Amino acid sequence: MIELGANRYGKSAIRLVKVTRGPDGHRVRDLTASVALTGDFTAAHVEGDNANVIATDTMKNTVYALAADHLDGTLEHFALVVAGHFLEIAQVDTATVTLREHRWLPIPTDGGPARDAFIRSPELTRVAAVTTRRDEPALIEAGLDDLTVMKTTRSAFAGFPRDRYTTLAETEDRILATRISATWRYGGADLDWDALFDGVKSTLLDVFAEHHSPSVQSSIWIIGRAILDRHAAVEEIRMTLPNLHHWTVDLSPFGLENRGEVFVATTEPHGLIEATVRRSDGR
Repeated sequence: MIELGANRYGKSAIRLVKVTRGPDGHRVRDLTASVALTGDFTAAHVEGDNANVIATDTMKNTVYALAADHLDGTLEHFALVVAGHFLEIAQVDTATVTLREHRWLPIPTDGGPARDAFIRSPELTRVAAVTTRRDEPALIEAGLDDLTVMKTTRSAFAGFPRDRYTTLAETEDRILATRISATWRYGGADLDWDALFDGVKSTLLDVFAEHHSPSVQSSIWIIGRAILDRHAAVEEIRMTLPNLHHWTVDLSPFGLENRGEVFVATTEPHGLIEATVRRSDGR
C-alpha cells in the first residue's frame, strides 16, 4: 500500500520593507518572511483537487496586508499575528511563520542621526519564528544569524586523537573566528521580546569575549549554559559555529620569523560545530 506521508507547503523569501514616517524621523523595517502550513491538503497531492489549497501568492499578499497595521513592534508580535491569521482557516492545522530582519540605521551626520537616510547594519540578522497549533500554546523562537566574531587568544585545541591522516598540530593559543547562528526557544508568550533579544545577544558576546576556549564544542556549552543561567525565559538554545580558520603563514623562506602575527584567513573548508544546550526537567 502506498500513502502520502508528512507534507507542508508555503511561501518563502517574501521580501517586505515598511517605512514608518514619524515626526522625529523615519524608521525602516526590512524583512524576509516565510509561511509554511500543514493540514488537510491530502486531496491536492493524491487527487489533484485544490479546493483546500490556499495559494502561496495569497500568503505573500497576506503578509503585506497585515504589515500595514501590525508591523509596528517586535518581530515576534508580527509573526504571531500572521500565524494566527492562517490558523483561523479550517483546513490548517499548523502555521509556521519565520521572519528575518535586516537592520537599517540612521546615517550619522555632523548634525546628528539623519531623519530619512539609512545605512545597512552588517552586524547580524535577527530572526523570529512562531509555530501555532490548534488548541496548543504557540511555540516562539528567536535568534540571530551571521554574527561574525573573533578571539585572538585564549583559544586552544589539543589532546585530540591522531592517526596517519592527522597533520593538524596541537595548540594552546590560536585565533578563534566564527560566524554564529543561534536560535533559542522561549518558555512563555507574553514577554518583552526586544529586551530579551538584546539580553541574550549581550550575554553571548560577553561570554565569548571573556571565556577560555579549549575547543569550539566547549565554547558552545559555556556560552549556552550562561544564557540559560542568566535568562529564565529561555528554555533551550541551538548554536552553529563554523570554525573560520586562520593559519599561521610560514615566513621562513623569506628569512623571517612569524611571531604569531601574520595569518592567512580561510572560509572553506571549515569545521562546523553544532549543539543544543537545554534545561533538564529540574530546570
